Amino acid sequence: MTETATFAAGCFWGVEKAFQRFYKGENIKTSVGYTGGADSSPDYKKVCTGSTKHAEAIQIHYTPNDKINYPNLVEFFYRMHDPTTLNSQGPDVGTQYRSAIFYHSAEQEKIAKQVTAEVQEKHYKGKPIVTEIIAAGEWFDAEEYHQKYLDKNPTGYECPSHFLRW
Repeated sequence: MTETATFAAGCFWGVEKAFQRFYKGENIKTSVGYTGGADSSPDYKKVCTGSTKHAEAIQIHYTPNDKINYPNLVEFFYRMHDPTTLNSQGPDVGTQYRSAIFYHSAEQEKIAKQVTAEVQEKHYKGKPIVTEIIAAGEWFDAEEYHQKYLDKNPTGYECPSHFLRW
């Protein structure tokens, strides 16, 4: 049975690439897009203004197994970016670059909160995690040229904050 996970952690190009690298060879499908905002037809240009309130996000469709399951995805999400910076990752600044977990079920919400508390205690003592944990809303795929962008443009910009921290 396929499940869905949705995360925002800065520029969606780097987030997608980080998950693809770490879960290489696993049965996952990723797409980048916009979620968490109010505009009914967001596009890259509008989202970049910050006026739509959408986050640049990644959606992962996967079949759970020992390596790829929701708790592991949430933990990896925290490893691959700085969850203590508000509305920014590296040089990318704005609400569209916020750290967020968009849960798709009560079980995902529970796991996200539990993993967040564990990561806070173990890795970020004294530096609060600012990641939003909110219900997934409507998803909008980003324009085609953003999908698998760093695969198509291997010398393209990849946010330095998207490398494993621990």
